[in-house]
Amino acid sequence: MLPPELQPRLFRPHISSTSSSSEQASSSPNYSPHMSPASTRSFIDRRTSGATSRSSNSRFSPSSFAYNGRIALALVPCAAFLLDLGGAPVIATLTVGLLISYIVDSLDVKFGAFLGIWMTLITAQIAFFFSSSLLSAFNSLPLGLLAAFLCAETTFLIGCWTSLQFKWLQLENPSIVVALERLLFACAPFTASSLFAWATISAVGMSSSSYYFLVFACVFYWLFAIPRVSSFKTKQEAKYHGGEIPEDSYILGPLESSFLSLNLMFMPLLFHVASHYSVMFSSAASVSDLLLLFFVPFLFQLYASTRGGLLWVTKDSHQLQSIRIVNGAIAMVVIVICLEIRVVFRSFGKYIQVPPPLNYLLVTTTMLGGAAGAGASVLGMISSGLSSAFFTALAVIVSSAGAIVVGFPLLFTPLPAVAGLYFARFFTKKSVRSYFAFVALGSLMVIWFVMHNYWDLNIWLAGMFLKSFCKLIVANVIIAMVIPGLVLLPSKFHFLTEADDVMYPSYMVILTTLIGLAVVRRLFADHRIGSKAVWILTCLYSAKLAMLFLSSKSIVWVAAALLLAVSPPLLLYKEKSKSASKMKPWQGYAHALVVAISVWFCRETIFDALQWWNGRPPSDGLLLGFCIVLIGLACIPIVALHFSHVLSAKRSLVLVVATGCMFILMQPPMPMTWSYHSEMIKAARQSADDISIYGFMASKPTWPSWLLIVALLLILAAATSLIPIKYVVELRAFYSVAMGLALGVYISAEFFLQAAVLHALIVITMVCASVFVIFTHFPSASSTKLLPWVFALLVALFPVTYLLEGQVRINNDLGDNAAWGWDAREEDKKVTAMLAIEGARTSLLGLYAAIFMLIALLIKFELTSLLREKVSEKSGPSKTQGGASGMFPTRTRLMQQRRATSIQSFAIEKMSEEGAAWMPAVGNVATIVCFAICLILNIHLSGGSSQAIFFLAPILLLLNQDSDLLSGFGDKQRYFPVTLAISTYLALSSLYVVWEEVWFGGNAGWGVEIGGREWFFAVKNLALLILTAPGHIIFNRYVWSYSTKNSDPSPMLTLPLSFAAVVITDVFQVRLLGVLGIVYSVAQYVISRQQHIKGLRYI
Repeated sequence: MLPPELQPRLFRPHISSTSSSSEQASSSPNYSPHMSPASTRSFIDRRTSGATSRSSNSRFSPSSFAYNGRIALALVPCAAFLLDLGGAPVIATLTVGLLISYIVDSLDVKFGAFLGIWMTLITAQIAFFFSSSLLSAFNSLPLGLLAAFLCAETTFLIGCWTSLQFKWLQLENPSIVVALERLLFACAPFTASSLFAWATISAVGMSSSSYYFLVFACVFYWLFAIPRVSSFKTKQEAKYHGGEIPEDSYILGPLESSFLSLNLMFMPLLFHVASHYSVMFSSAASVSDLLLLFFVPFLFQLYASTRGGLLWVTKDSHQLQSIRIVNGAIAMVVIVICLEIRVVFRSFGKYIQVPPPLNYLLVTTTMLGGAAGAGASVLGMISSGLSSAFFTALAVIVSSAGAIVVGFPLLFTPLPAVAGLYFARFFTKKSVRSYFAFVALGSLMVIWFVMHNYWDLNIWLAGMFLKSFCKLIVANVIIAMVIPGLVLLPSKFHFLTEADDVMYPSYMVILTTLIGLAVVRRLFADHRIGSKAVWILTCLYSAKLAMLFLSSKSIVWVAAALLLAVSPPLLLYKEKSKSASKMKPWQGYAHALVVAISVWFCRETIFDALQWWNGRPPSDGLLLGFCIVLIGLACIPIVALHFSHVLSAKRSLVLVVATGCMFILMQPPMPMTWSYHSEMIKAARQSADDISIYGFMASKPTWPSWLLIVALLLILAAATSLIPIKYVVELRAFYSVAMGLALGVYISAEFFLQAAVLHALIVITMVCASVFVIFTHFPSASSTKLLPWVFALLVALFPVTYLLEGQVRINNDLGDNAAWGWDAREEDKKVTAMLAIEGARTSLLGLYAAIFMLIALLIKFELTSLLREKVSEKSGPSKTQGGASGMFPTRTRLMQQRRATSIQSFAIEKMSEEGAAWMPAVGNVATIVCFAICLILNIHLSGGSSQAIFFLAPILLLLNQDSDLLSGFGDKQRYFPVTLAISTYLALSSLYVVWEEVWFGGNAGWGVEIGGREWFFAVKNLALLILTAPGHIIFNRYVWSYSTKNSDPSPMLTLPLSFAAVVITDVFQVRLLGVLGIVYSVAQYVISRQQHIKGLRYI
């Protein structure tokens, strides 16, 4: 049998009106009570086709009216407006009539109550016609009659809505309630939007009446015209149609839906034409009003089609999507242009800081781009990787253009671009971090806009100073931007949503905490408790909030202990004078000790918190690191409020926090004697599920991380002067050796564990590098004589280490093969050994490149500092002649440029006197060796990429002028090595590519006859390579001297040669040389012209 709610009324005896039909059907000779549901349904459909008001697929189901809220939202305000228009007679009539209807209904006379309500509404409407003055108010008979008909229709709809509340009417006349429901949904949008607009216009006037009507039409279209299932039809019938709701189960049909769509799109426009016909073509803004009043509801109609608003047009989803995209794009363009004319440039033109016509372009880009992105997201078009990339680019362009429009500084234009990037990333990847990054950057731009436009105005607004009002605006905007992100937080942050089995819900935790804090504050205000009691109670009540995050039994007491330890520097010590220290040193030490003990007491809670955050038990190093960081952060109030004048306290605090951060990042292994393993921690780390899934896994030894932590702590201690290496030479020497040992052992154990022979050499290398760096920055009396030998030892260790590593391994492998005989399986071992040697040598190259880069940077820094000191000494007396120098700024600059070379020469002579003349030469050697190693790494890692030279050549900027190698090299020639290296590298790469193609490209090698393909390739590309040479030679000569005649045409004459190489060549390096030649020629011409103009000004 079918479910009772899906059976025809023949099988539902509680419906008395159809009992005769039931008897007739059961008495039929063709009817059998054992028929199948399908045959029964077809039999009943044939017998009762004339009695049913709808098709057989839509069966009536008596239930309460499900859309009372929507109808109340539309008709209750309309009824209130009509009562205001009708006045006392209408109110009295309704009161008496409804009272009588209530009494009749209480006497269980249902039909009498129904009739009484209708008679009351009819009588009230007659009283309304006599009491209201509609005809005189409109001064027009047609308008008065139309308004009276609208009021009568509203009263009729209220009566229909009331009738639907009678259950007996559903049971006795089911077709009537279905018709009344359809009538309400079909007529309510017309009536409600008209009366809402009438009431709004009566209150605020006719200036923007059409837009009020437009808003109400859209709202009520959304409430009633979107397809809804009837309240009086069975919902289970959908399962017999593949889960799809039958068409005749909807309240409205295609005819009513089409009329509602026409009302939405044309009634606001027609109302505007009727009320503003005399001025609707008087200006561009008036024409924009006409277009907006049509295309805005048209665009809203297209959006409503995503919810079924255009099912009466077609049911093909692809066709509907095409309609949305094409028509939506047209409507969007028209709306954006009209809004610019009507709103943006008319009302907000003073905030647009870009001159025309660029302002029109940027504003249109911002608005149209934003509208296009919003439309694409609404239509679900951002789903693939390509569409996401387009959406990201669009967000960046829109945010940047909008920022430029409002005058955001061009220097900080990347800020809104990054904000748009983060917003797009949040939208496409649902990244909450990206959203909060967007909020942070957007808040900065809002703050800038408010301060730029309003902060300097000295006015009062509504009894409040404008600056205070701006602060409230910024705070509200930030809160409004943050709230959506809080809703989208991951599930681990949704601690305010509770499960069904929670005994103490989170809202009760928050509520009781707030009440407790309020009571404490009230008691303190009444002088019933003292400051210490307030402190204790505040900590206890605040500790309850920890229950929102963790469910441990002791979480409240642990949090209370931690708060009691951290809060005394904040809440106590307030009575003493501000001139002296509020806390004595011994009190500070005592509070720090208490904080450390309390954090150790909270170690299991910290373990729980880390496990909750990471989803797995934390390691001992991570747990210790968080404990140390927490101790440091908890001691910040002690140092900031009471010992801010003590520099050692600040340095110690920084060292403690940095130590904790290093433990967190490195997570070194903890000795068993240092680790605390409670039963809870052991149980968390030895989960049976983890063992059954992953088994017992041996972890990689991480003890070298201790050495790196020691080295970093030594660097931080020296930087904060906790270790006075600057003043004690012996301590400096011990410090440098300890640093080198720590770093050398760490690098050896972490990256060269299999190559034991390298350990001693790497440790010696790091000790030499550490000694050289530290004593170069903090020299001693004898260090200037020893450091060149230390550097020489460092350079000598490089080839020895590089060659010895591979040689020892190869000898070991050959010895093994000779001892055990030749075996084919040894070939694989040999290949593996060669790969290991290659990897180790590449790592060594990277290590030495970093060491020589550090030395070159340090020497460049030291020489630049020395040069700056000499410049300040030489330019000191000239400061008294500021008036004369201010009169000739160009001449002063030229004189300073000419003086630079002489000052460098003087600095070199001064270093020679001090015994440090080796520094420039050592710096140059370190720079050249680093550059050479980087070129070798480029060949090993990328196969000799030509683009890499543009990143490697700037290393040569670290070259210095010395008295031996580069005696003629000065600050003026600092870019010459860079350009020369780029040109030379690309030329050699081109020759290699041509040689490789000719040697390996043909089958016959060099024996190919003249005129073959390889021969033609070589001749053509070598000739083009030669064509690029003049441009590079001329530019490199110019970069060396920066002197050329203004009438010299040679740079521009090389342009055709370089252009020919770009167009004709087959080799990428030659083409790149051609492009560089073009860039060099243009740059030389522009720079020479600027120098010529400066020279004329000087003359």
